[in-house]
Amino acid sequence: MTIKLYCFGESGNAYKAALALELSGLDWEPVFVDFFGGASRTPEFRELNVMGEAPVLVDGDITLTQSGVMQMYITEKTGKFGGATKDEEREVMRWMFWDNHKMSSQAGMLRFLMNFLAEDKRPAEVIAFTQGRLKAAYTTLNSHLEGRDFIVGDAITNADLSCCGYLFYPEPFGFERTEWPNIDRWLSNIENTPGWKHPYDLMPGSPADRA
Repeated sequence: MTIKLYCFGESGNAYKAALALELSGLDWEPVFVDFFGGASRTPEFRELNVMGEAPVLVDGDITLTQSGVMQMYITEKTGKFGGATKDEEREVMRWMFWDNHKMSSQAGMLRFLMNFLAEDKRPAEVIAFTQGRLKAAYTTLNSHLEGRDFIVGDAITNADLSCCGYLFYPEPFGFERTEWPNIDRWLSNIENTPGWKHPYDLMPGSPADRA
């Protein structure tokens, strides 16, 4: 049975699940959610996810929300991306939780404020504050990646798939790969993983689709 991922191209959180599905080899298909058209706030969508958010993963009778849960589910089904040992499993989850709190949540909001909100409504002080918080997160990640190809162990895991969620997007939000050499090298390692795709190539509804 084909797994359905309700998603849209601009969502870094959806990308975390979509990339995990794509690299896992599971049979899946994206289902476009017109987020900017208000689709996730409709009563019909809230029957699928009461939180009114995308992504949503549907696999037969199983419906999952929150990208980290989807990543863990993919690991359950395939044995991939969860870490090679119990110590690595815990370390993978540690970095996933860190990313959700310290990096992706900040990057997602900042990218929205700087690119998808009308220019006259962009809060300069909030943008500057959030960029400062993200700089601290990038510093943490860049330091951890010194001498490492991936965040945990010797292969790509959910830690990588989570932390990279927003870092491949082209819209400006204060992140420049060249300023963070270890992050830049790590992102190249992910890009060179067989099966990797850019978020706008992997999910529907991207700006390119609307051009």
